[in-house]
Amino acid sequence: MHKSHQALWDNCLHLIRQNVTEQIYKTWFEPIVFESYDEEQKTVLVQVPSPYIYEYLEQYYVRLMAWALNKSFTANVRLTYRLVVDRENGKTQEVQGERPADIEVPAATTRGNQSPTVLDAAMPQQLNPQLDPKKTFESFIEGDSNKLPRTVGLTIADHPGKSTFNPFFVFGPSGCGKTHLINAIGVQCKQRYPQRRILYVSARLFQVQYTDAVRQNTTNDFINFYQSLDVLIVDDIQEWASSPKTLDTFFHIFDHLFRLGKQIILASDRPPVDLDGVKDRLLTRFSCGLIAELEKPNVQLCIDILNAKCRRDGLKISQEVISFIAQTANGSVRDLEGVINSLMAYSIVYNSAIDMHLAERIIKRAVKVDNHPLTIDDITEKVCQHFGVPQQQVFSKSRKRELVQARQICMYLAQKYTKMPASRIGQLIGGRDHSTVLHSCSTVESRLKVDKAFESEISSIENSFKLKKNS
Repeated sequence: MHKSHQALWDNCLHLIRQNVTEQIYKTWFEPIVFESYDEEQKTVLVQVPSPYIYEYLEQYYVRLMAWALNKSFTANVRLTYRLVVDRENGKTQEVQGERPADIEVPAATTRGNQSPTVLDAAMPQQLNPQLDPKKTFESFIEGDSNKLPRTVGLTIADHPGKSTFNPFFVFGPSGCGKTHLINAIGVQCKQRYPQRRILYVSARLFQVQYTDAVRQNTTNDFINFYQSLDVLIVDDIQEWASSPKTLDTFFHIFDHLFRLGKQIILASDRPPVDLDGVKDRLLTRFSCGLIAELEKPNVQLCIDILNAKCRRDGLKISQEVISFIAQTANGSVRDLEGVINSLMAYSIVYNSAIDMHLAERIIKRAVKVDNHPLTIDDITEKVCQHFGVPQQQVFSKSRKRELVQARQICMYLAQKYTKMPASRIGQLIGGRDHSTVLHSCSTVESRLKVDKAFESEISSIENSFKLKKNS
């Protein structure tokens, strides 16, 4: 390492230290390790311990760092980060920071709440797709709850408007990954077809733009802009349910794009049939492509998502803590990410290990415990997880001892914690009749009276879903 270059970097840190608090400096700047300076390319290479720190620096301190670099090295010097993405295997990734020139002159953006105009439509290169570059298919972990929508999304991204999946209507509860999926489609589509006019917009922003256009008497310009798109992605369309004029305007935009073979992607927290206030002529159009449901991720998918995020951010968290978070985050991807970000921040600021004690503290503050009644799926998942048997085999006709036992316990707990009649429970657990359910419950109850070890196992299963139980 060139000593004078190291001295220049030390001076850069000195300037930064004079402009931030000591706590901020130690948390975000002290972990940075200077590696090299390329005089010809005017590039400073530094290493940061995780992508999280890099993202934080770029978001909040990029101007300060650019100013310090220019003062210490030379004008228009460029910062490149080497991110530690996998500590165990020593894997790193180089990412270029924002150019100082771009910092002084902010990049052009869209007019926010102002409605687009015909001028925008005539200048494709100026259209900002409003996509989140971090929400990609690579970071969208596949599981049983999202396999179909993810597969369809990949097909659409490769062939927008060319497949039978147009429009693509995806729905599911909050936090299941809808926004991530539709963003991923847009990001990959833009990468493959950079000249296509692609736009992601929330239903609320669309409505604000429309209202603004009506007020300014530029409704035709507004409609012309949206009808010029190649791929239109609209999130949270359930918010239009009580806005008939917005829906009528969207109908004309939708109809125009659909007839031209342009791709339309819609996301909602409910299926089309449950969108009150939406006219049949629009509902039938929503339903003429593909409707796909995104379910809340199960515990295993939550674990996979957490492990992937830990690898990406260079975090070391024990599987015990990972499992605990996965089981208490209510199947919400948003909650999972929030908990991990909070754990990382606490760990960095207080220089403490990420253990169960810290995880429990964060969970209490970050996650709202869901008190909805248990479902058959909740119960069978926990029972099968406890005994290590596949759910499909428990639902089968097999008479193997371990499968019969798991099946009987599922029926017993279903009768105890749900309000379903025995006939319905039997139908959902392998198509049995009500007499089989009653016999299973009687068998389990009799064994509980005489077998302490068996009683302990049932208690363990009940404890695993106690956060969801109605007390």
